[in-house]
Amino acid sequence: MAKAKTIDLTGRVIREIKLPSVFDTDYRPDLIKKAVLAAQANRLQPYGPRLYAGMETSARSWGSGRGVAQIPRLINSSRAARVPHAKGGRRAHPPKPQTDRREKVNTKERRYAIRSAIAATRDPNLVSLRGHIFEAELPIVAEKTLEDLDKTKQVIDFLRVVGVYEDVMRAKYGRHIRAGRGKLRGRKYKHKKSILIVAGEDSPILKAARNLSGVDVATVNSLNAELLAPGTHAGRLTIWTESAIEKLEVVFE
Repeated sequence: MAKAKTIDLTGRVIREIKLPSVFDTDYRPDLIKKAVLAAQANRLQPYGPRLYAGMETSARSWGSGRGVAQIPRLINSSRAARVPHAKGGRRAHPPKPQTDRREKVNTKERRYAIRSAIAATRDPNLVSLRGHIFEAELPIVAEKTLEDLDKTKQVIDFLRVVGVYEDVMRAKYGRHIRAGRGKLRGRKYKHKKSILIVAGEDSPILKAARNLSGVDVATVNSLNAELLAPGTHAGRLTIWTESAIEKLEVVFE
């Protein structure tokens, strides 16, 4: 059974604890990718035009014998309407709002994907491949008092002494403008992911750390594959509290 060193808020090692068996789970990138893509698909908002969009018009065809195309034209005008190739006309094959874009993942596969993503957080190679910057020994386990921090400055001070605050700055200055039409649709910027802090239960740190660039804070019960492996890539730089490690034995054993 693997072990980890527990640190206090000053970065000093205070004890050594045994890690639950979930940290020994095999790395399964195929299951992790499947679970993450399913989570993304299941929160898609239905989109598509209104049923009669482009059809509410007075346009009628002139019929034959006029020497012009027999397409619908506005009353008292020669301008074409309604057809897909006319200005303001209907779409030929628009996206259907009623389309079911949900994806199903077997319960055992989803749980195994989460377990595998948890185990990947202690692999320095996988964490480095994600681009994270860190100097600490993985996994990073902090004493339970970390959950009681209620000021963002206190969290920053802790991240500095641990040697991972540079990763937050990487996320902060890594924001860039998205390529493509998404710039016009309320998602102009793309943001990098940084540290994930996992607490045992709802506590002040959930609010204290959430405003840091790229940082996510979650409880053990709310962990999912996408939090642990953003973009389907496992090995997120994660800070666990002792109470979170204890709960892992119950939730994911």
